[in-house]
Amino acid sequence: MNEPGVRPGSAVERPAPKRARHLMDPANPRVDRPNSASVVRVQTWVMSVLAVTTILHLAVGLLISAAVIDADLVVERVGLVVIAGAFGVVAAAAGLAIHRRPIASPWLSLGLVPALVGAVLIFAL
Repeated sequence: MNEPGVRPGSAVERPAPKRARHLMDPANPRVDRPNSASVVRVQTWVMSVLAVTTILHLAVGLLISAAVIDADLVVERVGLVVIAGAFGVVAAAAGLAIHRRPIASPWLSLGLVPALVGAVLIFAL
């Protein structure tokens, strides 16, 4: 019943079970360095999402202002839609630049989507 050489009632030291490598070890936590690759990647994504959404909010605001002005002011409405399209392209370019990708790419055309949707909603409906 008892192991040889061990007195009854004393604590038997057993080796700690091996922990799987994918699990965290509370005795030895991993510490991310401020300039580690994962921290820099997260910072880059957060910065690009903030920049793109902020600029796109401006573009959507221009589209809303184009929708609420008088319908007889067609030139002004078209001008606001064009400016909103330009800001959409700037938003896409900012996202590409933050990720250090070539700015002249097919992704840049995504910046025109808010202006096209806004133009359809403003002039077709």
